[in-house]
Amino acid sequence: MARWIADAIARIEADVRRSSDTHLLKLTLPKLDGVDIYLKDESTHPTGSLKHRLARSLFLYALCNGKVTEGTPVIEASSGSTAVSEAYFAQMLGLPFTAVMPRSTAQSKIDKITLYGGKCHFVDSAPQMHDAATRLAADTGGYFMDQFLHAERATDWRGNNNIAESIFEQMQREPHPVPHTLVMSAGTGGTSATLGRYVRYRGHDTRLVVVDPENSVFFDAWQSRDDSLTADCSSRIEGIGRPRVEKSFQPDVIDDMIRVPDAASIATIHWLEGLIGRKAGGSTGTNLWGALKIARQMMERGERGSIVTLLCDGGERYLDTYYDPAWVARCIGDTAPHDRTLQDWL
Repeated sequence: MARWIADAIARIEADVRRSSDTHLLKLTLPKLDGVDIYLKDESTHPTGSLKHRLARSLFLYALCNGKVTEGTPVIEASSGSTAVSEAYFAQMLGLPFTAVMPRSTAQSKIDKITLYGGKCHFVDSAPQMHDAATRLAADTGGYFMDQFLHAERATDWRGNNNIAESIFEQMQREPHPVPHTLVMSAGTGGTSATLGRYVRYRGHDTRLVVVDPENSVFFDAWQSRDDSLTADCSSRIEGIGRPRVEKSFQPDVIDDMIRVPDAASIATIHWLEGLIGRKAGGSTGTNLWGALKIARQMMERGERGSIVTLLCDGGERYLDTYYDPAWVARCIGDTAPHDRTLQDWL
């Protein structure tokens, strides 16, 4: 068994070396004066999203803690990118994988999970996912990955090519090599925890600002320091925002938070496509809207520096939602006021 675990870790480490870094894109905007904005493009991972890093860390954490061994069924509560990435790693290690998800999950996401050999276990609504995953793991003798519990502890925030270390290394030859601000949205809260901890560990003079969509309790919980807050609705920006404060969300490493209207997030990804010729997911719009707001504040104060945020995933998996005008009008609302704000940057 020890030999199998060593081989499994070696396979994951080989994947790291094949896909260890992602591009850092600098935005060109005529009205940016003394402030540079960069997008860390996580869509170039093999599974197409930031969650590739999380899935890799979760598997290493489970293997090194003796929770997953040869033949262990792996269970996750996810209908999105995390399930896709975990299915990829489970297939790599020859492990059975099941994603627990609502019946309403888009077929395109189900297809991605099954492409990597994963199975889907359906429940009636998102709030049922956690308990169903727990029961399924118990019934099968499997292991529940539980991304929302383990995300912040599975990643080595001191370095080991985590996303924070990668950003600071890539920024070394830029005009403002130490970012003034890092902007990150929160799903599990694991990435923002890694960024905030790494900044403190390295002694960088960098602020961490977390942006939050509508229908999420993270913003209110951070302001009130009340981690018992819950909501009876779900975020419309896939992959970020939660109806409860997850264990991986670490408010004490966050310097500020911004609540971003969902219509602004969607307007921003369409504006970004016009700028760079590529589609991105809704969470990227949330991130970039926050980065642009901070850039405006810095310019008004006469400050100079760099802002780094994330392009979390590509937009191809959202063609029937965020890139469908009828769906946006029906489910998000009018983006026109935010469109005008974004056009001012050009």
